[in-house]
Amino acid sequence: MRDEDVEEALKSQDNNNDNISNLLIHIYKFISSISKMKQTTVDQNEAALTESILKVAKRELREDKCTRDQCLEQFRNWLAKNEDVQNIRTDDHFVLRFLRAKKFSVPMAEQTLLKYLNVRRTFPHMTTGLDFFDERLNDIISNGYIYATPKRDKNGRRVIINNAHCFNAKKYNAMDQAKAHFLTYECLMEDPQTQVMGLTHIGDFAGITTAHVTNWNPTEFGRLFKWGEQSLPLRHKEIHLINVPSTLKWVVDFVKNRVSSKMRNRLNVYTSDKDLHKAVDPECLPLELGGKIPQKEMVEMWKRELAEKRDIILQLDEMKLLTDRGILRKSSHNSEKSSNQPTFVSQIESIQGSFRKLEFD
Repeated sequence: MRDEDVEEALKSQDNNNDNISNLLIHIYKFISSISKMKQTTVDQNEAALTESILKVAKRELREDKCTRDQCLEQFRNWLAKNEDVQNIRTDDHFVLRFLRAKKFSVPMAEQTLLKYLNVRRTFPHMTTGLDFFDERLNDIISNGYIYATPKRDKNGRRVIINNAHCFNAKKYNAMDQAKAHFLTYECLMEDPQTQVMGLTHIGDFAGITTAHVTNWNPTEFGRLFKWGEQSLPLRHKEIHLINVPSTLKWVVDFVKNRVSSKMRNRLNVYTSDKDLHKAVDPECLPLELGGKIPQKEMVEMWKRELAEKRDIILQLDEMKLLTDRGILRKSSHNSEKSSNQPTFVSQIESIQGSFRKLEFD
């Protein structure tokens, strides 16, 4: 073989080696980029939570990296194949609110999503168009009817304050009242820490009037009340009621009998702020309830938080449930109708009628 031929063969071999090397480098970079993408997703989910909160998530929700990644993938695969829903968000924050609420049971999380969408479809006048800049809604929030305090309680939970006397039941109706609640819940459900740690509720009944109760249509209230607990992916860890008039205590007992035993055991009624402070750290309460920050300042901070989440919340209206055929019904779903016992709605109507005759203390 000529020297020229040998030299050409060696060059060709070198080129081939270079091509193989370049190919291996590209493959390595591709695999590395995929790995980094996965790592980024995990880091984003875990970076939003402190180490102590991650421990709570593991202990109470069975959440860890492996479980979270597998369940997110399963949930998204189910959504991709589900013809009953449309335009559903698939980002981690949204999907995790359902998975965490149901302790990463994918079938139960799927059912909760369908029920959540069904509530929005059934009560669109209360659950959609939650625009914080809407004049009526903004006024209700600004008056301090419902807001989340800026400081979390000793368990790391956001605290929702409800003030009956701050809601003008003669100016605003039940639809306005319900929208204020749903706006609050939607905003808080976006927070990863709240998804894990849950919520603490404080209801101040001081100043409640007959108009607050009779503002509601009995049938609509009955349906919304019955569906609410099972449809919103929230962890209601504590419910504290204060300044409850004697004329309302029997209604509280009635409500306690209509919720799950878990919720019933978490509901407490107090006769004074001092009793409340034994259960809830005053540091997370407004000045009016024994804390340090005036309610007006807390409300302004909450309004800024709502304004930041406005676009995200309004975009939820793009999601649709086309049919409720995928929602599993309990075998006793219609038992109330066939029973000789008074129905939930009829009992609500009875309560409403009774309140029309009451004078509040």
